[in-house]
Amino acid sequence: QVQLVESGGGLVQAGGSLRLSCAASGLTFSSYAMGWFRQAPGKEREFVAAISRTLTSTYYGDSVKGRFTISRDNARNTVYLQMNTLKPEDAAIYYCAAALGAGSYYLIYEYDYWGQGTQVTVSS
Repeated sequence: QVQLVESGGGLVQAGGSLRLSCAASGLTFSSYAMGWFRQAPGKEREFVAAISRTLTSTYYGDSVKGRFTISRDNARNTVYLQMNTLKPEDAAIYYCAAALGAGSYYLIYEYDYWGQGTQVTVSS
């Protein structure tokens, strides 16, 4: 049974930082590209970042480029999202996801498995 479990969310002031983690089990982690998406109340789920299987490529949504960094540790079956200079508009539930196939990794349907999400709240 595949499980993706996010952690590290919480309340932070604008300008602050958080690091999200997503621990994967039940799959061959190194075979999957990993992504982060977010969804704010009343909005569609939005692509945040993705990282390839072999760590050679990373991808970012325009709204987080230069502020967020995605990384992974294949030995620990974990993907991370370092979020710096947080803004109130970054507040959302953040989801990690795993994609087995090749693709752009920007699109929701490319992902095979999803976590339950972790809440990030940014106070102004």
